[in-house]
Amino acid sequence: MFPCYAYLLFIRPFDEMHMLNAIPLFANLNEMQLASIGAHLALKFYEKGECILNEGEIGDSMYIILTGQVKVYSVDATDPSREVILKTLGPGEFFGELPLFDQEPRSASVATMERCHLQILSYRSFRRAMEASPDIAQCVMETLARRLRAATRKIGDLALHDISSRVSRALLELAIMSNGRRVVGEPFTQQDLANMVGASREMVNRTLKDLEEHGYISVERKSITILNDRMPS
Repeated sequence: MFPCYAYLLFIRPFDEMHMLNAIPLFANLNEMQLASIGAHLALKFYEKGECILNEGEIGDSMYIILTGQVKVYSVDATDPSREVILKTLGPGEFFGELPLFDQEPRSASVATMERCHLQILSYRSFRRAMEASPDIAQCVMETLARRLRAATRKIGDLALHDISSRVSRALLELAIMSNGRRVVGEPFTQQDLANMVGASREMVNRTLKDLEEHGYISVERKSITILNDRMPS
């Protein structure tokens, strides 16, 4: 039996149309509109750690995530080994859309945090889709507004909160329910967490130990369980 990701290599038009309908961006489209967009989509796999977009390059397509997680990040121009993770995105979300509106180079880089399956749609095809369905444009604007608000909160966190508060907030945002517990696990690492909160890995490690000692979290080899969500904030 093929694993689920291998099966996607053999997607039939009917299957692809229903996969598109499951994505919030295209949820309100009829079958004819979905078929029109599906005809212009390219399906592509990326392995863990692959760079999909580079900050500063000229874009001509946007990307929709079917499976996996990606990080949107910026690298320190004076020290390429330092990066700040601006946000992470998962299935059903999209990225790379900004140059569609302002014709400017990519504002950030995007890389996979685990194996990903993406749909790629050219700006020309996406413009036609928005003209055919104003609901798509409305969805894009709402997503951009949410991301702007999140960016504003992040700037405030970095400027106004100490490391303990920043780590606590990041953990609460990243946690998902698993077997009745709120857990932060793979693909996120302590280095990823450090890159999200603008601190060193060593500082984040000390903060996690402190939160664990106070009974807020339980740190295991590949996961962090939130025991008390009233962490420092």
